[in-house]
Amino acid sequence: MIDARGLSCPMPVVLVQKAVQKDAPATLEVLLDNPCSVENVSRFAAHSGYSVTVQNAEDDEYRLVLTRP
Repeated sequence: MIDARGLSCPMPVVLVQKAVQKDAPATLEVLLDNPCSVENVSRFAAHSGYSVTVQNAEDDEYRLVLTRP
């Protein structure tokens, strides 16, 4: 799991990119608190072959579940 809450772009994308390149996980959860980061991480994940499910965890917090088919 990557907790990128409190980080502004491009750091959430960089963290996800490093995790994908290092481990190529089948599933990865990412916590975010910025709608712009949700969009950017989702775009990167889709480009990297992952499907993305976005869940609103609380007020301005989001949980993204990246899954490789």
